[in-house]
Amino acid sequence: MSVTDSGQGVSHLSRDMDRNTEDMDTEVKKIEDLSLNAWPSWQMQVYDGWILRYSSFYTHRTNCVEQIGEPHLPLSEKVPYCEAVYRRWKTPCVFKISPVGSPDLDAFLAARGYVEQHRTTVMTRCLDDTGSDPIEDSDVPLTIENNVSHAWMEGLFSLKHMDDVVHRRIVPAMYDAIPKDEIAVSVRLDGRVVATGLGILDRDYIGVYAVHVDEAYRRRGFATQIVRTVLREGRRHGAGHAYLQVVSDNATARSVYEQCGFHELFRYWFRVKNI
Repeated sequence: MSVTDSGQGVSHLSRDMDRNTEDMDTEVKKIEDLSLNAWPSWQMQVYDGWILRYSSFYTHRTNCVEQIGEPHLPLSEKVPYCEAVYRRWKTPCVFKISPVGSPDLDAFLAARGYVEQHRTTVMTRCLDDTGSDPIEDSDVPLTIENNVSHAWMEGLFSLKHMDDVVHRRIVPAMYDAIPKDEIAVSVRLDGRVVATGLGILDRDYIGVYAVHVDEAYRRRGFATQIVRTVLREGRRHGAGHAYLQVVSDNATARSVYEQCGFHELFRYWFRVKNI
């Protein structure tokens, strides 16, 4: 029956739309919670439904304010408080703007001089059909470990050209603090790690993180092989769904993830101000 045939048809459509919106909101909130578990910060403070994260500005995600609960204090009081905290930490003040946060926060920060940075796309997929995902035949050695090893970590540092002394000290501790089971995948050639990927198992999801490939070894399918391996191992450990986060304008990475069956669910971004 067409929805224009009767008020009852319109009512059914409205309820279906409300249900779909509610289901999406629930999934978004769940993935936001999972990503907090998967990527802990060096230091964290809880303040009126917000969590203030600090990791010596290693990444925006681990050095930002995120909403995790229902706030009660006004933004005019909360934002200056956060600015004072990050001033003591000697880093820019960063807020994550996502669908689970206050809809007024983005405009409030923009008016206060905060600029938008690092728009990020969160992608998901169901793993019911992971067994049908082909992993291309290759002589490339894939190493699969059930935790982040020293060799994997040193490989990540090399791939990211990370030589900051403070980061090299605190980042391994951040990975050690991950409270969930891990699947660490790497490609090792010529005596060194040339590609990495990490799966974080939490509830019925596998989160895909830290996919990096050495510039000299790109366009060989390593990223695709690593992602599919993480998905396969995640499904073997009971995961029914997968998620990942990618910079929205990184067309190359998005194409790889789409080929691996991922679709966009939502986007978030950061508001940043030097204080």
